Amino acid sequence: MKQQSLKQSIDLKGTGLHSGYEVNLRIFPAPAEHGIVFRRVDLPHKPEIKALYYNVTDTRNCTCLSNEGGAVVSTIEHLMAALCMAGIDNALIEVDNQELPIMDGSAKVFWDVLKAAEVVEQKAERRILKILKKISFTDDKGNTAALLPVEHEGLSISFGIDFPSPVVGHQTFDAMITPQIFAGQIAPSRTFCEKSQVDYLRSVGLIKGGSLDNAIVLDGDKILNPEGFRNKNECVCHKVLDAIGDLYTSGCHIQGRLVAEKTGHYHNNVLLKKLFEDSTQYELL
Repeated sequence: MKQQSLKQSIDLKGTGLHSGYEVNLRIFPAPAEHGIVFRRVDLPHKPEIKALYYNVTDTRNCTCLSNEGGAVVSTIEHLMAALCMAGIDNALIEVDNQELPIMDGSAKVFWDVLKAAEVVEQKAERRILKILKKISFTDDKGNTAALLPVEHEGLSISFGIDFPSPVVGHQTFDAMITPQIFAGQIAPSRTFCEKSQVDYLRSVGLIKGGSLDNAIVLDGDKILNPEGFRNKNECVCHKVLDAIGDLYTSGCHIQGRLVAEKTGHYHNNVLLKKLFEDSTQYELL
């Protein structure tokens, strides 16, 4: 396949999850081999940051990028997942805050506008990253993530979570990541957290823009959102959403399988770093 970009720019507006500020975001077409690049238009000289794994500098509450000059852009994972699944290889994304808008806590808004947009095929071949050897990482709590080689094209993901709230408990996901699966199960799945976590994050000055409009909030055996879950495995599907976005910071579409158990942004980034340490572990098609 050839690389693709947008034919025309897309404008979006929303609230930053942690800052609570209004954020304006514009996605522009970009030439072949440009990749996904963010530009902070609110800062002097409008610094740019490439959306690549080695520019990931914080993974505690989201995936955060920064450049050598200290410019930061955070909460990129939902948009990155939508760009990946919409087949957008090259885009320049202007944002007037250090944080992307959280929208409804999922990738649905990003996915809907990208799928409705007209794309253009470019002359350069799309970069496919084929996994040749198993790469794995286990943290000090025993949570494990691995990338494995496959015979099929595309990316498949097996993911498991265990959450203290009984309304979530143990959830699993295992499927090929197709546009249909992404649109139906993954893109609409919202970020989730315990009420106690919300209270703590607010006490340290975070999630000022958080609400039941952009996150699932759990309180013991109850879900505080009046509408409930969008699907029965929404929480694990959101973790899959994050993983797709994080893996797209490889700069490529991955041909392989991710197997993960109770992992997150940090583990996804470590896997990419371990992968690119040894060129015998992958092939660029």
